[in-house]
Amino acid sequence: MSKELSRVFKKRGIEINVGAKVETVEKTKTGAKVTFTASDGKKVEKEAEKVLVAVGRAPRTDGIGLETTKIKPERGFIKVNEWMQTDEPGIFAIGDIVAGLPQLAHTGAMAGMVVAAKIAGKYARPIRRERIPACTYTEPQIGSVGLTETQAKEKGYNVKVGKFPFSANSKASIVGSHEGFIKIVADSKYEEILGVHIIGPQATELIAEAVTAIELEATVDEMMFTIHAHPTLSEAMLDAFGSVEGMAINV
Repeated sequence: MSKELSRVFKKRGIEINVGAKVETVEKTKTGAKVTFTASDGKKVEKEAEKVLVAVGRAPRTDGIGLETTKIKPERGFIKVNEWMQTDEPGIFAIGDIVAGLPQLAHTGAMAGMVVAAKIAGKYARPIRRERIPACTYTEPQIGSVGLTETQAKEKGYNVKVGKFPFSANSKASIVGSHEGFIKIVADSKYEEILGVHIIGPQATELIAEAVTAIELEATVDEMMFTIHAHPTLSEAMLDAFGSVEGMAINV
């Protein structure tokens, strides 16, 4: 995914510097000047109209009385079990302060639903880290869920991989967005889908189907015989599942 996004950006004339360390950001008459150390150790200066700083966020759990409970934060983050229960009976934690979960709005929202259902004695399912979709709102978009090919192999799976380009999708032609592809990672023994990674048009929407498939422990065979409307971008998902078996139709 990263290599493809980098390729597309460079094709558009966007300069990319990864592994760089920002030294200073100074205001200028026309905008701002950024000085950073590149990955090769060289000092670089760049001037721009705007500078966006996106360094993440930190939990704000100091001074709220946790010291009077059994909860022991680690760098401000709170450990919970699969039901979001902390070490203090009756106290739950959700959202960006939870240790080990991605700081995403949809993760926190689902955690809240799980906790509410659990407290009310209603049916709920615990949150599983590997079933949380990750979305990157670049252009082209990126959507990912489950294991990468490398992670699956590290966990001992014998994997099969399928890859389908949006350049072979009819709706991508209609909307004029051919960049990117869909990659499927599956277990070769039971055909279970382990991960789906998408870069391309509406990837952040298309990933929902993959989340559902993984949540229901669907197999490649089941998904490649699930009818998708034509012409749609979601039809690329059908071909991607088929590509795992070398049976993509629209190639």
